[in-house]
Amino acid sequence: MEYLVASAIGLMTATGVYLILRRRTFPVVLGLTFLSHAVNLFIFSSGRLKMAAPPIVGRVAEPSDPLPQALVLTAIVISFGMTAVIVLMAVGARFGTGDDRVAPEREAP
Repeated sequence: MEYLVASAIGLMTATGVYLILRRRTFPVVLGLTFLSHAVNLFIFSSGRLKMAAPPIVGRVAEPSDPLPQALVLTAIVISFGMTAVIVLMAVGARFGTGDDRVAPEREAP
């Protein structure tokens, strides 16, 4: 189970970094989304992966850690808001410049 989660985190991180390095705005937004999902999965897996263990202390012998779950819920809300801001900035840049490139090409001297 840990190998599967670690592979998923690595694949999502590699995909996010690859998409961030593209020259258009839409792949950059998707890359940031992939990176935020990879970080959320990493934070969630840091609380030890336990199947069917409630995060309530005192009810079972080995409960799961509730702190990573709370951090991931907060990170999901923040990443959704930041994705909305980045999309609005990309749309504004597209309408302002007429092009959706992240960095305009430099003119040759």
